Amino acid sequence: MKLKLITITILLTSALAGVAQQNPMYSQYMFNTMAINPAYAGSRNVVSATALHRNQWSGMEGAPKTTTLTIDAPFRSKRVGVGLQLINDQLGISKTTGAVLSYAYRIRMDKGSLAFGVQGSGVQYRADYTSVDLGSGGVYDPAFSENVNKMLFNFGTGVYYNSDKFYVGLSAQDLLNTRITEYEAPEDYAGGSFKNLHLFFATGYVFTLDETFKLKPSVLVKAVKGAPLEGDLNAMLWINDVIAVGGQYRTNADVAGILEVQASPQIRIGYSYDHSVTRLRNFNSGSHEIMLRYEFGFERGKILSPRYF
Repeated sequence: MKLKLITITILLTSALAGVAQQNPMYSQYMFNTMAINPAYAGSRNVVSATALHRNQWSGMEGAPKTTTLTIDAPFRSKRVGVGLQLINDQLGISKTTGAVLSYAYRIRMDKGSLAFGVQGSGVQYRADYTSVDLGSGGVYDPAFSENVNKMLFNFGTGVYYNSDKFYVGLSAQDLLNTRITEYEAPEDYAGGSFKNLHLFFATGYVFTLDETFKLKPSVLVKAVKGAPLEGDLNAMLWINDVIAVGGQYRTNADVAGILEVQASPQIRIGYSYDHSVTRLRNFNSGSHEIMLRYEFGFERGKILSPRYF
């Protein structure tokens, strides 16, 4: 019985990967923006490194687990930004490991900067399809007849504008319609034979309420072929530019609580807890995400304006 439950779970998560967003999701997207938009690279004007781990749907067999390490920096008088993201993403019987290189060209404007970015990715995709128990009926399914172990290459692009208290970005990832499996299935097959185009729109603003409190709402809209349009609505309340508490609603999916601490001018720590609002809540105890950012190059005793994204 336990094996059957595990099998059902694996099949469920495999189907979700095919018809929903194929790329990893993040609740703290506003502090991991380069993962969705290459034009973000170098926008913080210092060398910045961010580590993030997400354990989605805790307690559910085959649930997604994602770990990323991102580093980016400005060059050429801050007109150019370069970034590198390392990623390890596991979902059920599949595992994706690889790297993404990003390049951004920044144009300084009166109150902010406008950047245009491109990225190239190379990932190793593995899927152990033959390990799936298809039941005692002995029915042959060509979609599960052989394992997959292949390199996938892709490209992306984006545009990003930011000032001290406002940002807006539009990006596209996975521009190549890369075949994931060799099984000749229709492109909209539920098992997911292709890597589909992902579109992202993100924006946010910081409202100064008084000397102590600042309110920072933000929005992320995601679109991918074969899945409904999805939006993340977020609001964070910053207290003395040190502690932020807030919440998030992901349409038809989750509600989340977020806590962030600016431990020092160089170190920021974040944690989020997501609770499913769909029937999946009956099978998991929530999703956990932890983020750590470290920024290099600060001069001792120098007072810096806080960065909110």
